[in-house]
Amino acid sequence: MGDAFGEGLPEDGEQPVHDVALAAFAIDATCVTNDAFAAFVADTGYVTEAQRFGYSAVFHLLVTATDNDVLGAPDDAPWWRGVRDAHWRQPGGAGSNLDGRGDHPVVHVSHHDALAYCAWAGRRLPSEAEWECAARGGLACARYPWGDDLVVDGAHRCNIWQGDFPMRNTTEDGHVGTAPVKCYAPNGYGLWQTSGNVWEWCADWYDAAYYRHSPACDPRGPAHGERRVLRGGSYLCHDSYCNRYRVAARSSNTPDSSSGNVGFRTVGAVPHFVAQSIVQSRTSATSGTSGSER
Repeated sequence: MGDAFGEGLPEDGEQPVHDVALAAFAIDATCVTNDAFAAFVADTGYVTEAQRFGYSAVFHLLVTATDNDVLGAPDDAPWWRGVRDAHWRQPGGAGSNLDGRGDHPVVHVSHHDALAYCAWAGRRLPSEAEWECAARGGLACARYPWGDDLVVDGAHRCNIWQGDFPMRNTTEDGHVGTAPVKCYAPNGYGLWQTSGNVWEWCADWYDAAYYRHSPACDPRGPAHGERRVLRGGSYLCHDSYCNRYRVAARSSNTPDSSSGNVGFRTVGAVPHFVAQSIVQSRTSATSGTSGSER
């Protein structure tokens, strides 16, 4: 676990690289989609924090609202706009909708919103260690889920920014904003888009110094904090300012925050028959039994 190339920002705390052992877990192959979140809302009547607050953060090129609905921009990230009535159903603000985006990741969901969905679905958010293990797809210390090169045989492997950030996106990867959750190719474990598209909430509190003292078995993050971990990068990541689409990259935000490039995927217990298969496979492997006998 961690940045084997020394490419992360020191303040992100991606080092030291360290070995981690995890109990078996079952993780979603994709981020939670708009259709799946809509089913949760239809069943429960849940109202997200962005809807209750009355606004959320939208990338400036994706705003569909009028000037009167734009509430301002942060000084340290002027490409963002606070947009009145931007939320998961209206990702660009008033005038936007989810037509044709049912299979896109749900966005404008806070950490609290993600936990509410998990409670309904009988799932949970992954720990940061679980997320990185799954995102790597079995490639230890690789830069990306597919290897060390961003572009392979001339083909883009993830949804990130191309061009001059933040004003011109050449869309060489085919997308300006979110992409369907099953674009590109899955990693070695069958997970789609663990680099780019949307940031994904993890269960852990964030601490830049955590790797220096995290336990070797099933680390779950600090006991408390102010910000929750985000992983994976998004469609806005570009190496000119945010090289965080690498598997080891870390970020964070306050648990009530939401924006147009943050979603989540969930974790559950390994089904009993699968757990038995894992144990049998490990036993067979250590005893020299052939794969055809497992």
